[in-house]
Amino acid sequence: MPPRKRAAEAISTTRRTSRRTSTTKSQYFEGTDDTEESDAPPAKKRGRPPKKQPKREESEESYGDELAQEEPEEEEDDDEEDEDAPMKVTIIPLEKMRDTDGVEYQDFKLHKNTLLFLRDLKANNQRPWLKSHDGEYRRALKDWNSFVECTSETVIEADETIPELPIKDLSFRIHRDIRFSKDPTPYKPHFSAAWSRTGRKGPYACYYIHCEPKKSFIGGGLWCPSGDQMHKLRASIDERPNRWRRALNDEAFKRVFLPKAAKKSDPEAALLAFAEKNQSNALKTKPKGFTAEHRDIALLKLRNFTVGTQIDDELFYRDDAQEKISEIIRPMVGFISFLNSVVMPDPGQDDDSDEEEEVEGEPEDEDDSEDE
Repeated sequence: MPPRKRAAEAISTTRRTSRRTSTTKSQYFEGTDDTEESDAPPAKKRGRPPKKQPKREESEESYGDELAQEEPEEEEDDDEEDEDAPMKVTIIPLEKMRDTDGVEYQDFKLHKNTLLFLRDLKANNQRPWLKSHDGEYRRALKDWNSFVECTSETVIEADETIPELPIKDLSFRIHRDIRFSKDPTPYKPHFSAAWSRTGRKGPYACYYIHCEPKKSFIGGGLWCPSGDQMHKLRASIDERPNRWRRALNDEAFKRVFLPKAAKKSDPEAALLAFAEKNQSNALKTKPKGFTAEHRDIALLKLRNFTVGTQIDDELFYRDDAQEKISEIIRPMVGFISFLNSVVMPDPGQDDDSDEEEEVEGEPEDEDDSEDE
């Protein structure tokens, strides 16, 4: 009798299993259920801990992924059929280089085609476009690099502290880092280069040339200095304010980079004009350790110390391009040297020295008189 009862229980178990598997389920669920039924009695299934639920959720996600993958397969089959039709064939024309109009490429100036390429790049800032215009890009880049090498001689003649460096240490790459940028365009629509004692990188103030159609300019200074440099700059503004007034009130410097202040006799006008040019990321409130009533609070709030002047694109085409660049670089040498004396003084140089005469119309600082 007992064996018969056990046989009856086995039959009833089979019926329950058949009803359970009658619904449509994924193969991932089916494999899991069969294993559970063979290893444990049915009564214990409902009492299993919920820690198995994440596995089922993963299976559902995998199943959804599988369905998502199946649909494109059908579309791909349709696409393959469409590709066989002659009407769907896409023909990419070969790149045609822009004509030089009889003007040769020369090292001391840029060719017009170089700026035309930058104009086209801005209008078609995509990797496929640049890849299809690789020849034009290579020609423009070569023209720019040779121009930078020639300009290096001009900069070195103006500032003897600038060393002769290879092009890779002077010219910036055209590729953008878009990892943390809201702008998805992969390329910069301009060429640029910087000269300092360590090239385009390093702690020294630099000279900078920016070549972009209708937005070209020449400038220099310290862009986003480090925390240690900021401490030195603010200490210099606070303790030796007359040195800043002398550097910013140089007549040639004001004429090129602070033209509005050049028309005024008040030396404070140059400081205000310089502060206005660097308001892009200046502090909104006073820096720590200084009062809002400080005499030079406008300078103390700055986090950039740069100047620049816009130039016409035609300057790059001219036969006297290097002479025109020199006329802009030379008035900036005193300003660059002054910044370097503050943040990176040469060995044996007293960066707080104030040996020059006071700015005309300015009273002598107490600290300066004590040192003298």
